[in-house]
Amino acid sequence: MEKITRGKLAIFIDGNNLFHAARAANVEIDYAKFLNFLQGDSSLLRAFFYTGVDEKAERQQGFLLWMRRNGYRVVEKELKTFADGSKKANLDVEIAVDMLSLADKYDTAVLVSGDEDFAYAINAVAYKGVRVEVAGFRSNTSPRLIDVADQFTELDSHIEEISKHEGKFNHHGPPRPGKAREDFDYDPNEEQ
Repeated sequence: MEKITRGKLAIFIDGNNLFHAARAANVEIDYAKFLNFLQGDSSLLRAFFYTGVDEKAERQQGFLLWMRRNGYRVVEKELKTFADGSKKANLDVEIAVDMLSLADKYDTAVLVSGDEDFAYAINAVAYKGVRVEVAGFRSNTSPRLIDVADQFTELDSHIEEISKHEGKFNHHGPPRPGKAREDFDYDPNEEQ
């Protein structure tokens, strides 16, 4: 079988979706290892991390600073508080717009999300001649999303390559060359 050439890569991570899927699978993501895993040997245009933010949450701000200093372009939106007290920021539109508007700058998109709402955006990007891969935990990834992707990477099969091994409070593995290392363990939904 012929090896697929991914060309220039753009990574789009639905941070909230990934956090909840990883939590359900009892996996703590090591984001430095995760970026290396997703990128592989490909040339990286950019890795976007989309998340809701609470400006008053110091741990979250520290986590996002670490992400920026370690290869991620963080796209954030302020959390909205609902009548039942829950907080959420929906960044689906931002992810879809970025995937489409940058499609002429990359050859392969990697979408890290299980949200079926992205199926239409994936098709639109694919019609522009871009290869689209989806990465997610099987139990949290819509079958429709898997079907429209050119490739699905089941993260459940790569736990050792993407998770923190030493336990919850040993952070982020070795730093990437030339990057700062800061130790932050962040739960985006934890009250500060």
